Amino acid sequence: MKIIIHGGFFSESDQSQEVKTAKQNSLKDIAAKAFKFLKDHSAEETVVYAVSLLEDDSLYNAGTGSQIQSDGKIRMSASLMNGESQKFSGVINIENVKNPIEVAQVLMKEDDRVLGELGAKKYASENGFKDFSTEIPQRRKEYEEKVRNGGKGTVGCVALDKNGKLAAATSTGGKGFEMVGRISDSATVAGNFANQFCAVSCTGVGEDIVSNATAAKIAVRVSDGMQINEAFEKTFNELKEIGGFAGAIAIDRDGNIFHQDSHPTMVFASFDGEEFEIFQ
Repeated sequence: MKIIIHGGFFSESDQSQEVKTAKQNSLKDIAAKAFKFLKDHSAEETVVYAVSLLEDDSLYNAGTGSQIQSDGKIRMSASLMNGESQKFSGVINIENVKNPIEVAQVLMKEDDRVLGELGAKKYASENGFKDFSTEIPQRRKEYEEKVRNGGKGTVGCVALDKNGKLAAATSTGGKGFEMVGRISDSATVAGNFANQFCAVSCTGVGEDIVSNATAAKIAVRVSDGMQINEAFEKTFNELKEIGGFAGAIAIDRDGNIFHQDSHPTMVFASFDGEEFEIFQ
């Protein structure tokens, strides 16, 4: 059993040591809770659980604490992919729900598994998700001042369960001040992908990640026989060719964990039941 989570990017120039320490402690705590949960649950259930904890922590730009778009509203996206069944579900630009990843989880049972905007919100309401404002005062202040704080932000989790099954989940509150209708990578296979061989979650500039098909490329290359580090190297070299900005976390079916970013530092934590690795 293995687990790795990420909380987007961290910029030394934008964030204080206090915030950095808070994120390190938060990620370690969530990774530990998620690993404990993984012992008695599937990889799919666990990645949803971990991402919901990240969504609930206002340190990150997903769920509570999401960025505000150019028209003053918050719209969030999230997706889930099961490596065994190859099913993908997600919500795009959903408003006023506490945990978008949990809506994506419920959508797994549907034939139409990716919903956007009003349709996603209608579905959430019909399935018992109450209205919830994810705005925090800090985000409103940033919006009003048109100043970003903390770089690109998305959260994600990849897990390998005791039965050798993989899953990935990713959630984002957007990049902040974006055009209304803009779609991120988080609810696409470019930003969140899993199969029987590898599971990947990305963060960074959504347009770059989509152009590079980052998550899907890494997983497919591992499926085709590449070592996970080689798959990352080739994919990130291609990202560099287009001047792309991204980070990714992944686990392969043999339990190898890997992470890489194109610009320091993606915030992440991994745990295998014995040792933690935390971003520095």
